Amino acid sequence: MASGGWESPAPSSAGAASFSGLLPKLTPAQLDKQLQDAVQFKAKGNGFYREKRIRSAIGCYHRALLVLRSLDSEVTAGIKGLGTEVPVLTPAQDELLRTTQVDCYNNLAACLLQKQSVDYARVKEYSLCVLQRRPGDAKALYRAGVATLELGDAHTAKQYLTQACRGQPNDANVRKHLLKVEEKLKTELQKEKAMCRGMFSSSPRGEESKAAVTSDESLTSQPSKPHDTTS
Repeated sequence: MASGGWESPAPSSAGAASFSGLLPKLTPAQLDKQLQDAVQFKAKGNGFYREKRIRSAIGCYHRALLVLRSLDSEVTAGIKGLGTEVPVLTPAQDELLRTTQVDCYNNLAACLLQKQSVDYARVKEYSLCVLQRRPGDAKALYRAGVATLELGDAHTAKQYLTQACRGQPNDANVRKHLLKVEEKLKTELQKEKAMCRGMFSSSPRGEESKAAVTSDESLTSQPSKPHDTTS
């Protein structure tokens, strides 16, 4: 569980049933109020982040996501026909929901990278949530690249970081991690080459050694000629 005591996994229809019975019919004004509550939670989290109060920031972002989850059509669609009113958002409201959601996931990834013990799997998960909505988001690409590199996949990390570098060519952190990826890939390639050389060179040496042993054994196994003696 992330610091702050809240978890907000990516929306899924499986989790939608948990909202049945919790979604009374909302008026347009009530929908707006809930959306603004989420926006305020996000803004409060931003303030905590600037103050380096990472735990509090994480809690606010999770609270914002929890509010938005109850209004998200991708979540609530799974409970239609169960006698529960499903919120219907206007295009403007839906856009605000998506924007706030993505910002919260992006900010959560940034928060987790500030922790002493980083959950890189969670950083990657949140960053990919952002990239689903904003494929070219440079910050999300950078964080996905950092997390993927730390999780051991340098090839995929290079793809994320290369795209991030295109969006932020002067960002020192992006360039630093891209260099780190290149060094890791170079090291991996050198290890592969060394392994291949070992595989191909070990066989001839073994055969030569075996042949030499066989030759020595054949010489020592031959009976010696008896010396001439006088009667």
